[in-house]
Amino acid sequence: MSAGAGPARPAYRRIVLKLSGEALAGSQGYGIDPEVLRRIAVETAEVTALGVQVAIVIGGGNIFRGVAASAGGMDRATADYMGMLATVINALALQDALEKVGLQTRVLSAIEMRAVAEPYIRRRAIRHLEKGRVVIFAAGTGNPFFTTDTAGALRAIEIGADAIMKATKVDGIYSADPTTDATAERLARTTYRDVLTRRLQVMDSTAISLCMENRLPIIVFDLTQSGNIKRIVLGEPVGSIVSS
Repeated sequence: MSAGAGPARPAYRRIVLKLSGEALAGSQGYGIDPEVLRRIAVETAEVTALGVQVAIVIGGGNIFRGVAASAGGMDRATADYMGMLATVINALALQDALEKVGLQTRVLSAIEMRAVAEPYIRRRAIRHLEKGRVVIFAAGTGNPFFTTDTAGALRAIEIGADAIMKATKVDGIYSADPTTDATAERLARTTYRDVLTRRLQVMDSTAISLCMENRLPIIVFDLTQSGNIKRIVLGEPVGSIVSS
């Protein structure tokens, strides 16, 4: 960018940021780390300042893991509903952090609980985004047996997002787990089909298939590296992209 060339133009107009519950736990591994919340809020504010519309889908694994509970003998549907309620707790915490940095927000929940969130209505979500509000989608899809990754893909497609950005602790997609396999290579670009056939741990197959059918790009990036969200939005080659 040459001096005096004006502000950089965002590569995306509307994005969905997919955060895991574990991301909010930070280094403590459970619960909610206020410092992580603050940093996500600041980075979200930087992106909205560029005129980009931001929606966030959040998991609940830092509070309750439905899959683990069902493996322990709990009814899977019950465990999943409990996990969805955990995402609402995270959504409210994130809403508070976003509003502390001056952003207008709305939490839209797939399970109705009018005292704390608006019910999820697609057109309403789009209207909030058009008005410059950050929209947080809580309670997954509202159905058991679907992950919050699938919820993220579904919401992104419904609201016509340009990309879904999946926040992780690694700097992209690898051919194997880089923490256990020294030969794992980083893939800057890959295809949906490749992710499915090689079983690369990007998202579950339902989410990948949804993105593939609707040609929604998935960007996997390292959330622990400050400024990455803004870099991606400005089109810098950060993380890994899954496309057709």
